[in-house]
Amino acid sequence: RRTYPEPTKVKCTYISIDQAPATNAVLLSQIDWMFGAEMGANDQGVVIGNEAVWTRDPSSSETKFLLGMDLVRLGLERGNNAREAMDVITTLLEQHGQGGPCAEDDPSFTYHNSFLIVDQKEAWVLETSGRHWVAERVTKGVRNISNCLSIRSNFDRCSEGIREYALKKGYWKKSNNCDGSSFDFAEAFSTSGSASVEMSDTRFCGGRHLLQKHSDKGTMNKDTMIAILRDHSSGICMHGGFETTSSWVSEIYMSGTANVDLPARHWVTDGPNPCSNDFEERKVV
Repeated sequence: RRTYPEPTKVKCTYISIDQAPATNAVLLSQIDWMFGAEMGANDQGVVIGNEAVWTRDPSSSETKFLLGMDLVRLGLERGNNAREAMDVITTLLEQHGQGGPCAEDDPSFTYHNSFLIVDQKEAWVLETSGRHWVAERVTKGVRNISNCLSIRSNFDRCSEGIREYALKKGYWKKSNNCDGSSFDFAEAFSTSGSASVEMSDTRFCGGRHLLQKHSDKGTMNKDTMIAILRDHSSGICMHGGFETTSSWVSEIYMSGTANVDLPARHWVTDGPNPCSNDFEERKVV
């Protein structure tokens, strides 16, 4: 844990923002050219993962703000629980926006972001488009994210004015009953505008199927998760032009369980292709 004098700035991948008075210790799966990380954990038991998503809002390489990977790191450094980490991410997203090249050698590769944010007590899925966002609290069963929007009308929190914004942009129509109970984020913001958008993402569907299968059988554990991350038929383990750059499994002991006082444990690969790389345990120090 580090403390900083005020005022202090922190240089993210493309822009500098105000530094927090103190930051948590973090373990990051980090690409060497950027400030942020695709996955990570902190010493408070918070774990965050990130995925690229494409929406009807344009993402530009010319406009450089925060990357989704920056937000992963900032959420872990500043959030002492899952909800705090999500608040950090959404606040910074609204203040600074997201944007800029997301690949070192391809400035045209840009996208918006979704996140899994978890601790001992809560789990959240956060999906974004520009400076707008929705968040779904996961209270039972299994949940995954991939390269698609998957939150429909079942969100628990959202950015202010998101419904009005969607109406103004023509993403959602008044005839669709744009009120608090029926506004469909994935339907409105997905590039296809299709209510079944997540069904077209084979990785999303494959991951959900594998998670649900093992959950139903009661066989969900660390080794099962590693096997899922190594699965080729679903496209989760990718090879070729796009490849799985790194993989991460965390074991978090939930409130009310026998091991609740134990710290979270993390197993990560040191490179791409989880099918051929070992998952080694790493600690937050």
